[in-house]
Amino acid sequence: MKALVFEAPEKPVIVDAAMPEISPDEVLVRTRAVGICHSDYELLAGRYIIPISYPVTPGHEWSGEIVEVGRNVKAFHKGDRVVGECVVRTPERLHHFGFSLSGADREFFAVNPAWLHKLPDAVDDKKAALIEPFTCGYYAVLRSGGTNASETVVVSGGGTIGLVSAAAAIGMGARVVVVDPLQARRDVALRLGADVAIDPTDGGAADKIRELTRGEGADLVIEASGHDASLAATFDYAREEGRVSMVGINIGRKVPVVLGQIQMKNLTVRGCIGSPGVWPSAIRFLERTGLDLSPIQTHDFALTDAVDAFAFGQDPTKSIKITLLNG
Repeated sequence: MKALVFEAPEKPVIVDAAMPEISPDEVLVRTRAVGICHSDYELLAGRYIIPISYPVTPGHEWSGEIVEVGRNVKAFHKGDRVVGECVVRTPERLHHFGFSLSGADREFFAVNPAWLHKLPDAVDDKKAALIEPFTCGYYAVLRSGGTNASETVVVSGGGTIGLVSAAAAIGMGARVVVVDPLQARRDVALRLGADVAIDPTDGGAADKIRELTRGEGADLVIEASGHDASLAATFDYAREEGRVSMVGINIGRKVPVVLGQIQMKNLTVRGCIGSPGVWPSAIRFLERTGLDLSPIQTHDFALTDAVDAFAFGQDPTKSIKITLLNG
């Protein structure tokens, strides 16, 4: 079979690999679709939030079909369409699938069924590759108390995590404002159902948000970019006694912010990473709301062209979500 391997930092290659053999407690999955995530580029660059080693196969945003089942596996069957969680536990330790364990950027892989969730018929294979990032956005909203039709939610950052966070808030009924400097991302936000999309480059985003909210500010602000300017403006967007969910990753940099606003506005600020415990509810949410996340998936490549796909995605202005397709 073919597999993408990061042999070393900045050295991605497509290799011929042996077909995996499963244990009695595993299943064999044929990959159908895999999204490329910003954190995959961190892995390619030689850094990640947990220890990593090479060679490794990336791919944690995936969907697939079970093609073989170990004799001890009862909950899954051949032909089941599945997605899998990223943060997983083995007898040895906690792992990140696609980082400290090789992931789904290969034609077939063996996996522990405890990490899997069955796909509803209404979600096709390509869209299902967005479930992993969607669970992160969904969790970012839930961790700050959820939302409803009475609230205004501002999402700062229109990349994948910002857009799926916006989609989660839209599905919960909130009025949603997305702030991003790129027109293409603002357009996608509106296609997803956001009420307003704002360009922050003129420095007037906070004023526009106050205008939309009768001078009050947002009930919930989700900082989803990790960029310095977005982080610095986050507290400006929130109303008094508002909530802020910090989901964008910013590691190792110092950003000047007016921390006094946390106290003066009586804000509740929560950090947020991953999506622990919400996968089943997030999948039901997508199925029952009928949210269409496909506008986020802007470019497709064959899995065997993954090296070219990673090179194309190095420029974040060209795409939002690149999806690798296998068959």
